[in-house]
Amino acid sequence: MMRRLASLLPLLLLLITSPAFAQDTTLPQNAVPQEEVVLGLSQDQVSIGTDFDGSNILIFGAIKRETPIPEGPPIEVLITVAGPSVPVTVRRKERRFGIWVNTDSVVVDSAPSFYAVATSAPWSQAISDVEDLRQRVSIPRAIRSVGAPMTVQDSQSFTEAVIRIRMANGLYQMAENTVVVSQQTLFDTAIEMPANLTEGTYRARILLTRGGTVISQRETVIEVRKVGLERWLFNLSREQPLSYGLLSIAIAVAAGWGASAAFRMIRS
Repeated sequence: MMRRLASLLPLLLLLITSPAFAQDTTLPQNAVPQEEVVLGLSQDQVSIGTDFDGSNILIFGAIKRETPIPEGPPIEVLITVAGPSVPVTVRRKERRFGIWVNTDSVVVDSAPSFYAVATSAPWSQAISDVEDLRQRVSIPRAIRSVGAPMTVQDSQSFTEAVIRIRMANGLYQMAENTVVVSQQTLFDTAIEMPANLTEGTYRARILLTRGGTVISQRETVIEVRKVGLERWLFNLSREQPLSYGLLSIAIAVAAGWGASAAFRMIRS
């Protein structure tokens, strides 16, 4: 808790020195409110090593205003973190003549390797369907699939399969009411990054909404990189695949020989 408060201290100082914090009533009554996101991250790099078992990213920020807090619906905050997007081939299996075989297949054009959504309110209250369609915030709308074959009648079910499998693996997350908003000014949440992350650039996006309408947004990046032995093996597999294959065989043979030798020693 003390660490979180310390992280929020610079934002508090910024707000205290801003005109909005003082609630300046000398502004014209018809002034248009302007609310912007000021954000921060507990870390902007995640290192994947041999002992990596996941990480929590604290995303916090504040709402900077040029006018007093407007009346009406309270402000809501939505936070998304998206991993690199790549095409995904999804195949359907059916049981025929007693065996399972691949039948239909659909290429999902672009699906984030990781996608998390956190909101400060129930989904229907945090953002409207129109804004969700425009901003592509929800998990189904963050995935793009437009190239399904004409022979596949239920192509949407293939996209749903991607979502279902990745949610089961912790790669897709939907967390409503997990963003804490204090005095309609400060906000924070924690995003759980699982151990099976894909290396690359992850984009964190913060959206402010009122009455379901997006009024401001800000984006930043989180770099996820392999380090140490993981990085060396990854580079070797890409740059020298033959050497990587021979090394894998040698390790497998050595492991088998070692297990056999240990078993003989135990029996003797």
